[in-house]
Amino acid sequence: MANIGFIGLGVMGMPMAGHLIKGGHALYLHTRSGVPVDLVTQGANVCLQPKEVAQHADIIITMLPNTPDVEKVLFGENGVVEGLVSGVPKIIVDMSSISPAETCKFAAQINQLGCDYVDAPVSGGDVGAQQATLTIMVGASAGVFARIKPILALMGANVTLVGENGAGQICKIANQIVVALTIEAVAEALLLVSKAGVDPEKVRQALMGGFAASRVLDVHGNRMIQREFKPGFRVDLQQKDLDIALSSASELGVSLPNTAAVRELFNACVAHGGGQLDSSAIVKVLEKLANHELNKFKE
Repeated sequence: MANIGFIGLGVMGMPMAGHLIKGGHALYLHTRSGVPVDLVTQGANVCLQPKEVAQHADIIITMLPNTPDVEKVLFGENGVVEGLVSGVPKIIVDMSSISPAETCKFAAQINQLGCDYVDAPVSGGDVGAQQATLTIMVGASAGVFARIKPILALMGANVTLVGENGAGQICKIANQIVVALTIEAVAEALLLVSKAGVDPEKVRQALMGGFAASRVLDVHGNRMIQREFKPGFRVDLQQKDLDIALSSASELGVSLPNTAAVRELFNACVAHGGGQLDSSAIVKVLEKLANHELNKFKE
């Protein structure tokens, strides 16, 4: 069994760390808000700084909100690199969704210290994290991937080596484009049928049996209809990921017109105070434009 560090124990990180404990690994944990008691009672060790996590663990996993957060945890004061020892190779696994370009820079810095770097962002939301069914998109060398795949498999059902460092984050961008645009499309469709006087729940059930069926229609469509906007994946994080997508597209000279349009709707959702809501709350912005709410429907 491995000594594993885990930094970042939010909605996603907490259940992911729990699966590693259940898998028999020794966990060394750090998070800004304090390590949850539930993980401590399961046998996890609490560390006061990322540096301390790196001193104890052979594999250090980060699950953080944004690129600057990862940079600070890795390279800031009392950061992970301060806990690394020359000649003792360790593996840094970043499972956050961050900039591909910055990921490659972080990997180069870690490699210069004699350690390996892996970018392994995830998809599947809070439900996937809780059920250990996440899709994990990996950027790493084949040799390092072979070493960490059994650990990643404790947290995800679909673990894929996409390419070298940065490829995992590029894959996550592609994922977020598809997810965000599909969430917006589902919101438009359900709003349309509701305004027409047709039950959106019955429409959702019908569409789930056809070519329009998707995980987004199933989960997020239901959240829109039931008005359940407690976050799995927050609006402001979806906004952040689309910002990364558009920034990366600009660097590559690629036009993503629909991604830009949907990003603006998420921007509007944040502007109206919805940043902490689930991504499905994008329907609330479209409802304002249509002057109609899904929950107004009555048979």
